[in-house]
Amino acid sequence: MTETKVTWHGHACFTIDMGTKIVVDPFLNGNPKADITPEKVKADIVVVTHAHSDHLGDAVQICKNNSAELVTMVELAWKLSEENPDLKVHDINISGSATIKGVRISAVQAVHSSTYNGEYAGPPMGAIIEKGFKIYHAGDTGVFKDMELIGDLYKPDLSLLPIGGHYTMGPEEAALACKMLKARYTIPMHYNTFDKIMNDPKVLADLAKRDKSTEVIMAKIGEEITFDASGRKVA
Repeated sequence: MTETKVTWHGHACFTIDMGTKIVVDPFLNGNPKADITPEKVKADIVVVTHAHSDHLGDAVQICKNNSAELVTMVELAWKLSEENPDLKVHDINISGSATIKGVRISAVQAVHSSTYNGEYAGPPMGAIIEKGFKIYHAGDTGVFKDMELIGDLYKPDLSLLPIGGHYTMGPEEAALACKMLKARYTIPMHYNTFDKIMNDPKVLADLAKRDKSTEVIMAKIGEEITFDASGRKVA
């Protein structure tokens, strides 16, 4: 396993470098917290958890700029393929996966909704991204009991969990999710972008420390966090 570099770009957007470059939920244009523009994103793979504009965001543009391959839920994949015939799309569904340039991306359940241009766009998903090191990007979700199954089956090293409340779980629910997922590390996301999702990641960090369930990394936007070949965070 090579080292893995993870950078949060605000809201639910992360770039992940596993030797192969991945971007997840690239909502950059219109994101008041984003530290980069779509033109600066370098990606081999683009992963989209659901069709809401603050997650689909600039995915199509980034794919076209980089000749990158898009991985998303089947119904959304079909809609985007119809609009962009030259787009290379992998249309997965829950428990399905695609392997691209050595990176395996699997779709897991998320408890949320998903519409595209006012129409149903299939269910939302979370994504397991793995190339030795395993990352669970929860997308938008509430807490649900089958997070235990995700933890048992995929054994993520790092979980990326929404904590904003209002549209997703908040810190208290995310703390319960951490106990079920059992990831070594957790990065909170999807908070403080807009007024309705203002929340404090320290609440999650304190609860997780009390429960000894995970180490919460309170990432700064634009900060690159490195995990070594053994899966440990580099100080």
